[in-house]
Amino acid sequence: MRRKVTLKHIAKELDVSISTVSKSLRNSSEISEDTRLKVQAFAKLYNYKPNLIALSLKNKKTKTIGIIIPEIIHHFFATVISGIEHVANEYGYNVIVCLSDESFDKEVINMEMLANGSIDGFIMSLSKETQLKKDFHHISEVINQGMPVVMFDRVTNDILCDKVIIDDNLAAYEAVHHLINKGFKKIALITTIDYVSVGKLRTEGYSKALKSNDIPINDSIILKIEDIENCTEAIENLFKNQTFDAVFAVNELFAVTAIKVANHLGLKVPQDVSIIGFTDGIISKYSSPSITTVSQNGIKMGNKAAKMLIDRLESEEEEEEHYKTEVIETHLVERESTL
Repeated sequence: MRRKVTLKHIAKELDVSISTVSKSLRNSSEISEDTRLKVQAFAKLYNYKPNLIALSLKNKKTKTIGIIIPEIIHHFFATVISGIEHVANEYGYNVIVCLSDESFDKEVINMEMLANGSIDGFIMSLSKETQLKKDFHHISEVINQGMPVVMFDRVTNDILCDKVIIDDNLAAYEAVHHLINKGFKKIALITTIDYVSVGKLRTEGYSKALKSNDIPINDSIILKIEDIENCTEAIENLFKNQTFDAVFAVNELFAVTAIKVANHLGLKVPQDVSIIGFTDGIISKYSSPSITTVSQNGIKMGNKAAKMLIDRLESEEEEEEHYKTEVIETHLVERESTL
């Protein structure tokens, strides 16, 4: 079966820009007749079919950025949006925010809707279902049509685009190593199922820290949760059925739930069990006890993602293959949940 031809393929074959191909197919007077005819003939030969996404190209500026995130109630995503909006407004751009609600179908629908002439480019974090399916055709398509995409936090190596991340593996390693340095040897892990990229990387960091300190990995105290919103029962079962002296939780919800469960079972935090979380949102600061956590700078991540996208939107160059991955630093904030 012949692969679908895109504007990007035509541009590469004819050694012209994507913008030139787009304008030629629309009979723009900006393009010479010779070039227009050559592009149109090539497109006809390979049965090129434009789609809705192709209607919004780099030469049709809306000065609007589309943001697609998995959820809005998460403190981290809220701070990223704030960071994006600050930089976008500074450069004269507006933002439109859409939620995927962790759904692949909704992510695709949102992307197609926004790409239909509403925005100039995307900043996005992948939904869980998209990561599970490993289906990124909707993202490939907008990139192939000349619309830039910047991924943040939950990203995939299967798509070539600009990305902004933290070193989840290293951050988790340092958090667990901190517990080990305090004398803890039996450290439980509360994490997500493996297809969620950040959870997988933080799990790897946990395992690496144990191995580097010659502590055997005990699968019975590693809890992988799929339904994050209903995690209490699973965490309670972990506490009831296993013994450990510390917990590393890969997100804020897991950490505060672990504290709640420990209190319910008559365990004192940090005297009986120390707990480290991840994100450093409002809950971590005002929980009782307050939570030691890896600080994930969402504002800075949003700032960087917006700047990367705007730089690409306003660049005069057509070097679209030179993508960057920016790594935002993290640090551990010590509070009351660890001794």
